[in-house]
Amino acid sequence: MKIYTNEPRDHWVSPYRICEKVCFWREIDYDEPWVRRTNKVLEPVCTLWMNLLDVIHPKVNYIKIDPWDTWSMDSTLSPIILPMLKQLKATKHGAPFVDDEDVPKKYRVGIKGTGDPDLHKINDDVDPEFFKRFDYILDEMIWTFEQLSDWDNDKQFYTHMTKTEGWENGKDIDKSIRDIKVDHKGLKAHNARIDNGLRLFGKYYRALWD
Repeated sequence: MKIYTNEPRDHWVSPYRICEKVCFWREIDYDEPWVRRTNKVLEPVCTLWMNLLDVIHPKVNYIKIDPWDTWSMDSTLSPIILPMLKQLKATKHGAPFVDDEDVPKKYRVGIKGTGDPDLHKINDDVDPEFFKRFDYILDEMIWTFEQLSDWDNDKQFYTHMTKTEGWENGKDIDKSIRDIKVDHKGLKAHNARIDNGLRLFGKYYRALWD
């Protein structure tokens, strides 16, 4: 897999922005006659300039997928998704609405804070736990992809036991008997949490923005 991409660039320079810079000492009205005339003259020039810069500094978005990348596609994507989720949590400036059903009771609107389950729907206001809910969602996603990035993530649920026993010709002999004890209950809960993290990743995928 090879991926080459660059930072998004906006080469558009608004004629109105130019007018604002020219009259820096006052606030202009876009309906002023001179502003409208200037906009009409500058718009094709600004468009030409934008198109020129788009050619000089084009958007780079090259992606090459090799056959082995899809032999185990989940293993290929997990170590890529994980650092992106961690960076998003560290740099995000907002949060989406999170359903109470996806977080523990202590983060739910109707349990803590105002106690009003419809608070976040009134006048676009938010409750005290609003941002903590999304932090919890991101933490669950991060934990999930940490597990999926480690092929041996469930090793703690398997116990390898070896015992030595035997008797032959009146003497003790070593016979190694290897057995595996599985914590089925713990393993089931572990996989259930991974499945829930993937469910949350899909549900809030369109909310993964900064």
